[in-house]
Order: sequence, then structure tokens, then C-alpha cells
Amino acid sequence: MTRALIGLSIFLFIFSSGNLKAIEFSDLTQDQKFELYNESCEKEQFANCYQVAHWYLQNKRLDPIEERATREEINQLKEKRKKIKLENFDNEISDEEMAKLKELTAKLIPENQEKLSQVKAKEALQRACGGGEKIACKELSGKLEYEGASLLYYTALALIGLAVFLVAKTIFQDEDQFQAQEKLDDNKTQLDDIARHGVVLRYSRPFFKRYFSPIVSGMKNRKTFKDKYRRKLAAAGLTSVLTPEDFFAFKLFLIIGFPILFMVVRTFLEETWPLTLIPVIAFIGFFYPDFWIKGKIQQRQKDIISAMPFCVDMLALSVEAGLDFIAAMTKVIEKAKANPLTEEFEILIKEIKIGASRAEALRNLAWRIDLIQISSFAATLIAADSVGASIGPILKALSVEIRQKKSSEVEKAGATAATKILFPMLFLIVPSVLMVVFAPIVMEALAGR
Repeated sequence: MTRALIGLSIFLFIFSSGNLKAIEFSDLTQDQKFELYNESCEKEQFANCYQVAHWYLQNKRLDPIEERATREEINQLKEKRKKIKLENFDNEISDEEMAKLKELTAKLIPENQEKLSQVKAKEALQRACGGGEKIACKELSGKLEYEGASLLYYTALALIGLAVFLVAKTIFQDEDQFQAQEKLDDNKTQLDDIARHGVVLRYSRPFFKRYFSPIVSGMKNRKTFKDKYRRKLAAAGLTSVLTPEDFFAFKLFLIIGFPILFMVVRTFLEETWPLTLIPVIAFIGFFYPDFWIKGKIQQRQKDIISAMPFCVDMLALSVEAGLDFIAAMTKVIEKAKANPLTEEFEILIKEIKIGASRAEALRNLAWRIDLIQISSFAATLIAADSVGASIGPILKALSVEIRQKKSSEVEKAGATAATKILFPMLFLIVPSVLMVVFAPIVMEALAGR
């Protein structure tokens, strides 16, 4: 027991002594540390010669000993010159002393100090290497940097290999499932239908559908973006082309796709566009599908509003002619030109045929299109159906109301056209007219002078 206590006391004493020394050493300035390193190096403690070299490399200036000696010598020469000038102003120190003064003054310039520190660091490394310090020899020969670079290189290779393995596993483990899904997609959605939604989607879809959608489908928070993008896709008429998972995979794919396209165009055109643009392009790639689908929704809603008067008129005439609601909608689809509203009518008929009530199908129609006019149309038909009223007169009244609203919107757009054209006319057309009118007058006046 006594021995254990003595051993513990010795250990604590050594540990506390080591801590005290470390604290005292950490309290030293850089210059004081150099003086200790240099003193030990002079006593042939070559590990400290290596520390001297690193002091030069880190501080990039003269060591405090040489700096003090240089400044003292400069001050001595200046004092000597001052005394000579006081005795006779025309006298001067010797040429050798003047050259020495200039040389010492130049030595203290920061750029020169940095160059000298590199030379001193090399000398200290050579001394440490000569004393048997292997790390100094490696640093002199450049092997230390090579070892660090090789470590990074092999680490990068290992990470790339891991990434390739994970991607390959994701690709091949569900190959049969993907091929079956592709056959179903080919039957459901033709390539021409995909192509009309834009070049970016047409050429990106095979890649993100194959490599990104399976990863997104396995994400834990997929319910969040499913709820976020389901209605947008329905409003844009893209439910047969993209699922919410596919849309999010599309966004992720363009983070890589847009920078790759940028590099291909940059190489092909032999341009020197800065590579710092790549993060910006990747950022744009992630948000591009959001802007794209917003434009698709707006355009589709405009097309639906334009098609509404004719479709509702045709629906009213068909109902008044004795057709039921489903047959009247089928007649509208046959007679009207293909447009987003007739596509939605087709979906509504399919829903009713598979068992949905007319009210439910109409609510789904209003939810998908997300327009006040369609919501009003659906609500009116649901109310009429609930009380058993005839929908013929109601549809006729709706048709008249829709045409009146469209006429008022056209008149409003025509009234604002004059205001919209004012600024282009003021800044583009008026200056041109003034130039044509007054240019000859000014030229004649100048020629007359």
C-alpha cells in the first residue's frame, strides 16, 4: 500500500511538473521560443534545429538575434555618419561603410526578410538532417509532402470506390423492378407526350428516373415533398409523366446535370468561363424545375380559361338536347379541339366510371386545376346535383356569365395596353422621331457656319 502511494505521488509530481513546464513554455513569445530553440540547436540538439527551421517558415522574417544585431550595426553606422556631418557637413563615411549601411537597411525590408528566412530555414533543415533527424531529411527531399499527397490520393480513391459500389448496388439490385416499370410507363406515356413538355425533361428523364428516383423513393421524409408537389404536378398536367418522387429526383439530378452541361459547352466553345460559376449553376439547376412547373401551371390555366366558354356552351346544349351529364361531357370531348380542359373532362369521366360520385369527381377537378372559375363551376354543379335541379339552365347561365367575364377581361387588357406601351414609346420611338426631324436642321446649321 505504501509503495502504491509513493508511486502515485511520484506520478502526480511528474505530471504536474510537465504541466507547469508546458504552461511556462506556452507563455513565451515567438522570439523567446526561437532563442531557446536556437540555443539548443547550437548545443547539437538537432530536433530543435528542425524547430528553428519551422520557426523561419512560419514567421517569414529574420530571427530576433540577427534582427537585433542588424539594427545595432545600422545605428552604429548612422551615429558615425552623424558625427562626421557635425564636424564637416561635406564629409561622408567611406564608400564601404555606405554600401554596408544600404545593404543592412535593405535587409530589413519585409520581402527581403522573407527570402532570407527561406534560406535560413533550409540551412536549419540541412543541419537537422545531418544530425539524424529523418523528418527533416524527408522535408528537404519533398517526400513528406509526397506522403501527405499520396495519403489524400488513396483516401479519395477509397471514397470514390465506396461511392461507385453504393451506386452500383442501387442500380442493379432493383433491375427487374425497373424494367417492369419501364414497360408500364411505355404503355401509359408515349415519348411524344414527354417531348412536348420540354427538352430538359425529355433528355433528363431517363437518367433521373433510373438512378435518382429509387434513392428518393427510399428517403424517410418523402411524404413531405409528396404532399408539396402532388398538387403542382396535377395543376401542370404532369401526373402521367412525373410522380412527386420523380420531380424531386429531377431537381437533384439537375444539380449535377447543369454543371456538366456547362463544362461541355465551355470545352466545346473553348471559352475561359470561370469555374467558380459551377456552384451558382448547380444552385440554379436545383430550383429550375420549380420555375419550369410554375410556368407550365400558368400557361395551362390560361388555356383552360380560354377553352371554358365553348366547352360550357357545348355542355349546356348537349344537356338541353336530352343527353345525361356523362354523355354530354363525352360529346364536348369529341367536338372540341384538344386542350387541357377536355383532358380534365376525360379524367373526370374515368373517375365516375370507376365508382366515384359526380360531386367527388367535380371536387377533384377543382382541386387539380386550382382556378376560381373552375371551382365556381364545380360548386354550382354540385349544388344543383344535391337538390336534384336540372343542370341545363344552370349551365346556360354559367356560359353567359363566363363569356361576360371574358369580355370584361379583354376590355380591361385593351384599356391597360395604352399605359403599357407608353414607356417603350417614350424611350424608343420618340427619340428616333426627334432624331429624324431635327438631325437635318442641325446639320444645315453646322454647315452654314
